[in-house]
Amino acid sequence: MNTEESSVDPQEPAWFTSSYSGAEGGQCVEVAFTSGAVHIRDSKDRSGPVLTVTPEAWAGLVRLAAGQQV
Repeated sequence: MNTEESSVDPQEPAWFTSSYSGAEGGQCVEVAFTSGAVHIRDSKDRSGPVLTVTPEAWAGLVRLAAGQQV
């Protein structure tokens, strides 16, 4: 999986979109990693709300999505 980085404001964390989202963005989310937190937003509504979770919660979600034991 490749990622595409996108950040509008230099003060803002770097956002990544999965290459699996396709050329048009599709039904995808963007993720940004900061110290002690993972930020998630809708790739179609970048100015909309941001969900923030712990790195541990994010790792659990990724394992679940990959079909691994959580």
